[in-house]
Amino acid sequence: MQEQSIGSTLAAARRASGLTVGQLSATTRVREALIYAIERDDFSLCGGDFYARGHIKAIARAVGLDPEAMVHLYDEHHGGVPMPVRAATIFQADRRVKLRERRGPNWTMALGVALAIVVVFGVVRVMGGSGETRVADVTPVSAAPSVPPNTPFTEPPPAPKKAAPAVPAMKDLVVVKVEAKRSSYLNVRDAKGRKLFAGTLAAGKSSTWRAPTQMKLLFGDAGAVLLQVNGKDLGQPGGRGETVRRSFGPSAPRPR
Repeated sequence: MQEQSIGSTLAAARRASGLTVGQLSATTRVREALIYAIERDDFSLCGGDFYARGHIKAIARAVGLDPEAMVHLYDEHHGGVPMPVRAATIFQADRRVKLRERRGPNWTMALGVALAIVVVFGVVRVMGGSGETRVADVTPVSAAPSVPPNTPFTEPPPAPKKAAPAVPAMKDLVVVKVEAKRSSYLNVRDAKGRKLFAGTLAAGKSSTWRAPTQMKLLFGDAGAVLLQVNGKDLGQPGGRGETVRRSFGPSAPRPR
């Protein structure tokens, strides 16, 4: 019987564990493309035997296999166990480290620098005469703006008042009151189509709405409500179960 390869062994163990390649990649942090290649016995993407052994150990541990046994199987098929590396080849202890000889302070150089400073200071004193420095006359400038004396104080003019928004006169308002004898659907809108109310008015309840210019009403059951417009009772706007549309203006109630 042909011996099962490393890739097929890992793939069979993964499927037996119920893991997808994506789940195995998330668990081991090994890229999915690399797992697919290893399961095909293609180790060229691993970057060398050292990394291949590490990937095999991680995958074997995640799918329930013996990591050392799988790495041993890899070594048998790919040239055996790597040769041990002598520590002397990495750390050459016999190499001498040359330390820079510590020297004392260079007094000659320090003395030369000090002498140069003295010479420069003397030249400056000779070229500058008596050494007194004249300060230019400066005329102070006042930060405050100049104001003529004896100027009478005047208060700034008051800020203009904002005009109050125009409020429609009472004569331009439409006042509608609806009382429900039975629960009925009602839709109330103003002249611009803005919704004032939309819903069911419960039995025994009443509501009042005000709007400028015009008001439009839709009654789902015109016989279930009593209507009052601008203080005048209009009774039922329609028959029982009848859907009726009405609109009213601010003057004497006139159905439109």
